Amino acid sequence: MIGLGIILLILGYVLKVAVLQTIGIILLVIGAVLWVLGAVGRPVGGRRYWY
Repeated sequence: MIGLGIILLILGYVLKVAVLQTIGIILLVIGAVLWVLGAVGRPVGGRRYWY
């Protein structure tokens, strides 16, 4: 999710499309939150690990 967010953010800046930038930022934030929660061992959505 973080990788997709970075790709969309870069495409948004290159193509000057604000919607892609917004979606990229949202995916980056959600991916980072899930990554941090998984790293500290907290179960997210009933699962301890996300593969």
